[in-house]
Amino acid sequence: MPKFNRNALRSVAFACLFSGVASAVLMPHAALAQPATAVRGLPDFTDLVDQVGPSVVNIRTAEKVSTRPNANGMDEEMLEFFRRFGVPIPGMPRPSRPQQPQQQEEEVPRGVGSGFILTPDGFLMTNAHVVEGADEVIVTLADKREFKAKIIGADKRTDVAVVKIDATGLPAVKVGDVSRLRVGEWVMAIGSPFGLESTVTAGIVSAKQRETGDYLPFIQTDVAINPGNSGGPLINMRGEVVGINSQIYSRSGGFMGISFAIPMDEAIRVSEQLRTSGRVTRGRIGVQIGPVTWDVAESIGLGKPQGALISSVEAGSPADKAGMEAGDIITRFDGKPIEKVADLPRLVGNTKPGSKSTVTIFRRGAARDLSITIAEVEPDKLSAKVVGRVEKPKASAAAQQIGLSVADLTEAQKKDLKLKGGVVVASAADAAARAGLREGDIILSIANTEVSGVKEFESVLAKADKSKPINLLYRRGEWAQYALIRPGR
Repeated sequence: MPKFNRNALRSVAFACLFSGVASAVLMPHAALAQPATAVRGLPDFTDLVDQVGPSVVNIRTAEKVSTRPNANGMDEEMLEFFRRFGVPIPGMPRPSRPQQPQQQEEEVPRGVGSGFILTPDGFLMTNAHVVEGADEVIVTLADKREFKAKIIGADKRTDVAVVKIDATGLPAVKVGDVSRLRVGEWVMAIGSPFGLESTVTAGIVSAKQRETGDYLPFIQTDVAINPGNSGGPLINMRGEVVGINSQIYSRSGGFMGISFAIPMDEAIRVSEQLRTSGRVTRGRIGVQIGPVTWDVAESIGLGKPQGALISSVEAGSPADKAGMEAGDIITRFDGKPIEKVADLPRLVGNTKPGSKSTVTIFRRGAARDLSITIAEVEPDKLSAKVVGRVEKPKASAAAQQIGLSVADLTEAQKKDLKLKGGVVVASAADAAARAGLREGDIILSIANTEVSGVKEFESVLAKADKSKPINLLYRRGEWAQYALIRPGR
């Protein structure tokens, strides 16, 4: 019988065991590791930096502050002590008569930001907050040339500013089409974070149409943006500027992975007005608006939550003259759909004051078009009127079922509130109170039907299907909104 080396046998057994495990584990993994399509590599930004880098500028600002001349390096408190008690200042000749030191103006550095060249003849774009309050603006080009810049105009609402330097033949940026920008697309930023000029960072578009203000649907990215990047360009992979880096979301003051850029189409629209007149004019129609919820849209027959719900119409405003009423829902403006409430102020604001527009409204189950003349934005002049307390009448059986007690408006109240009808809530409890109604509210319509007084209110309510939510339009002060009363709850 042949003799076997135990160590050799042990090695062979271990090798066989390992081989079996490898075949069971590594082989399937190897099969999975072969993708059906080629994996894309990470983008190379070097050509973009060479292409766009010369168009990006550093912006330093300074402001003038009043100072008093110092003496012998003494601090101001010590000098004030000598002056107050008439003690000669050491090392200084005593004046023949008391003199007040003359104030001097000194330029103090205020901040650092970024910008980019908009036109070859020296127009630059940046953020309004970068140049706000500045007495002097210094622009440094990529080739290290420095220029004093003139502020052509700044718009705080959009945070866009245009400045001008005395130079020609400058490398202007190429403006991109924001509508082609896609979520997940690679983008790059160039700026001066913390004063570090020509710093390049990159990331992807995280979201579009991010609502953070009245007039701006921001581009959200995860590109690293820090103080000093403000006003710099957001660049797509075609070397086009698609936005102006403007804001970050941060709890620490530094970058936390969320940054916002002003879409370039909005910025260009603003810059054209700033270059033409130094200011931006916006349209207004004189309404206060709110969102449309699913429940309200379903109950009034709108179908889906869209448009802007008019909660108040300013007396004498274009909307008032066009016949708009509280409770109307604006679904289109000049043929453009209003998908969400923020769409309306943007479309109206971008319309030239004095021009005529067509507004489509949804009122009591039907759509209608109204012609309106756009006015220019000005401070609101709304005043709240309060309805006095009313005696609590006996509620009908139908009204008691939803917890409401209502009364007729007096002629004086109708005149004061500029209303043709409606009823005032004397008390609200149970389902009505849960819906948000309270004493003093004025009910304008119920179940999509206008009510002129208590009798009509009770008649409509008695016919309403109590197994379903009942929509009710009411006014509180100058504001109107919908409520849904659920009698069964």
